[in-house]
Amino acid sequence: MFKHILVPTDGSPISLETAKHAVMFAKENDAIITAFYAKPEYPVTYYGEGALIDPTTPEKFAELADKQADEFLAQIQKLGSDAGVTVKKVAVTSDVPYEAIIDAATQAGCDLIFMASHGRRGISGLLLGSETNKVLTHSKIPVLVYR
Repeated sequence: MFKHILVPTDGSPISLETAKHAVMFAKENDAIITAFYAKPEYPVTYYGEGALIDPTTPEKFAELADKQADEFLAQIQKLGSDAGVTVKKVAVTSDVPYEAIIDAATQAGCDLIFMASHGRRGISGLLLGSETNKVLTHSKIPVLVYR
């Protein structure tokens, strides 16, 4: 049924647990996975007369974000390798993760987005507006939410 699955991660234990189940799902369906991570944009924070609070350079920030992306995506790639599932890795820079997830799924030709629910309920879930909820409400590609 589903042959190409996008598995977004934020590097959290919940995302890794979801990735484990996504790999099992992919194996059962003879599907491939595209593991995805949205790297944050360089934060430009000013204080006073335009002095940066954080002395980290944009280049150093990008280098650290790339390293983090490689680390998070390698975890999913290893899960896939151990299970005999092909895993491609994609990381892009975006401060709007839900849009980046949908764009990545579309560009990769995915027919399913398999992602975690971080379990917020009630008012906090409503007010905070999770990335999962935003993907659910904006994606034309089916979304499987793992709890």
